[in-house]
Amino acid sequence: MSETTKGAAARDVFVIMTSVGSEEEAERIAGALVEGRLAACCQTFPISSTYRWKGEICRDTEFLLLAKTAKAAEAVERVREQHSYEIPEIIVIPVIGGHEPYLEWVRRSSS
Repeated sequence: MSETTKGAAARDVFVIMTSVGSEEEAERIAGALVEGRLAACCQTFPISSTYRWKGEICRDTEFLLLAKTAKAAEAVERVREQHSYEIPEIIVIPVIGGHEPYLEWVRRSSS
């Protein structure tokens, strides 16, 4: 377990989560983040979403994008700029531990 961090040691690494309406949009945002060194890695997944919007219950297929970064504020701003939704879901999750060599790679790759 010597290569695993716990607690505050990893608090400079974040996962940014957003959902978008198409695979193309997810890939475009992921590319902007990685190419701009605002994320080390992005993953996209097709998802089913159920939500309330403007008084209606909606069910849609969306794409979830997860981005690993050491530059949360800048990455959030880039996602916001690139996102097509009126009120995009953009959630920042602090990483509180993990495999230290991977976390170090995230730090190096997103700075």
